[in-house]
Amino acid sequence: MDIFSKCKSYTLAKECREKGIYPYFHALESKQDTVVIMEGARRIMLGSNNYLGLTINQDVIDAAADAVRNLGTGCSGSRFLNGTLKMHLELEAELSSFLHKEGCVTFSTGFQSNLGIISSLVGLGDYVLCDRENHASIYDGCRLSMGKMLRYRHSDMADLEKKLKSIPEKAGILIVTDGVFSMSGDIAKLPEICDLAEKYGARVMVDDAHGLGVIGEGGRGTASHFGLEDKVDVIMGTFSKSLASLGGYMAASEVVCEYVRHNSRPFIFSASMTPATCAAALAALRHLEAHPELPKQLMAITEYARKGFISRGIPIKETDAPIIPIYTNSMENTLIKAKQLYDHGVFVNSVLPPAVAPNECMLRTSYMATLTKELIDEALDIFVEVFAN
Repeated sequence: MDIFSKCKSYTLAKECREKGIYPYFHALESKQDTVVIMEGARRIMLGSNNYLGLTINQDVIDAAADAVRNLGTGCSGSRFLNGTLKMHLELEAELSSFLHKEGCVTFSTGFQSNLGIISSLVGLGDYVLCDRENHASIYDGCRLSMGKMLRYRHSDMADLEKKLKSIPEKAGILIVTDGVFSMSGDIAKLPEICDLAEKYGARVMVDDAHGLGVIGEGGRGTASHFGLEDKVDVIMGTFSKSLASLGGYMAASEVVCEYVRHNSRPFIFSASMTPATCAAALAALRHLEAHPELPKQLMAITEYARKGFISRGIPIKETDAPIIPIYTNSMENTLIKAKQLYDHGVFVNSVLPPAVAPNECMLRTSYMATLTKELIDEALDIFVEVFAN
């Protein structure tokens, strides 16, 4: 059998293109901003993870440009060998201080961060417990580890405890959860998770990719939001969202960081963050520290949009994050609505299987602190026009 036979039989993308409702790979022709030029036309951006709007912040842009001029375009190797910059160490030190942790390790991407952290910490005979709606990178990190993965129903603490009870007493246990779930906008039940971890001798890891810069004191994320920074053992996050760059990190005790630095294959065998991405992330972090009002500004504009959807009768899922899902149910209806919104000047993301169940498809809207009420109102009027059909 030809190994490429599966490729030849895959026709879904082609069928969607033929129907004119293919939702992916729309090309940006401008900066990632509240309004973008995409494929030659103006679109209001309600589908970005640029939560604080810092991709267009001049200090962040200047820092990246200066890093290229002074340090070149790349590091040519891994952090482990020849690819560590002094700036990498500065970023790790400032981020660990911001998150109130002893140590920090940076990775080249957020996806790679979860691969590197989980696969090194969860060994043979260990167990990793995973919320069913966790990000794909967490699942792949679990698969890469030598331990056994047990999935519990989304935010179902009774099911989590049932799984914990089934684990041998002498086994090591890591509970991994998204802090803010990227598709639904749900916030993890972290107090209950930490209580169960303490009861059963487990450690807790939070993927805060969508929590940093969004919730918590000054944008410190989910652990800060609940006052549980001392109970969460490992905080993972990315630089590609609120911090307007590319890469990821782990903040934890120094003893855990030291172990991961010397045992994580994705960390050891990957090239380090480039000078530009490292400098941009560091400048964005400093900007966030200097402007702790930004997360509140983000939540205020999100709340304005949320009330606007409700008052206009658009069927949304109410969340406490800058992510507002809109129910569209079937895949075809979702793709049609996304295309109509796009054609009328609003970009949103289509959430389809396997990210959701087949009849629970949705449009994911997400917000930036730099959005204005005028832009939100313009977008909402377009939603009303599209959903009236």
